[in-house]
Amino acid sequence: MKKFKFTIQGNEYDVEIMNVEDNLAEIEVNGTTYKVEVDKKLQQTKTPKLVRAVVAPSTESHASTAKTSSPAAQKGAGHIKSPLPGTILNVFVREGDPVKIGDKLLILEAMKMENNINADKEGIVKVLKVKVGDSVLEGDTLIEIGV
Repeated sequence: MKKFKFTIQGNEYDVEIMNVEDNLAEIEVNGTTYKVEVDKKLQQTKTPKLVRAVVAPSTESHASTAKTSSPAAQKGAGHIKSPLPGTILNVFVREGDPVKIGDKLLILEAMKMENNINADKEGIVKVLKVKVGDSVLEGDTLIEIGV
């Protein structure tokens, strides 16, 4: 555990404390092991144990409920939302236009960069909620795509 060097009346001693339990200490002096009783109870320092709380997922629905549908299944209305706050620079679709997955819908300027906003589902543009020059916040619905 700990090593010490003592000089007592001109004699040098190498002392190592091997183990301490309650008020009994096992020490080694110049290679010879001794068991020594200590008048005062010594406390060993212990490293604190890290205890983490159990984390449960924060889901709004029951765990067995499917969170996504199969890719081939027909879906209802889809909402294209703004990923960042910014300004609409260009709109490439109008209400009633058919769109496919990956079609460029509009350009959003955010943090002095132009971001292409593409369709994430097939369908027809039902509602176009923005126009060129509009300022939008993160999460604002830009376009609704329906079947």
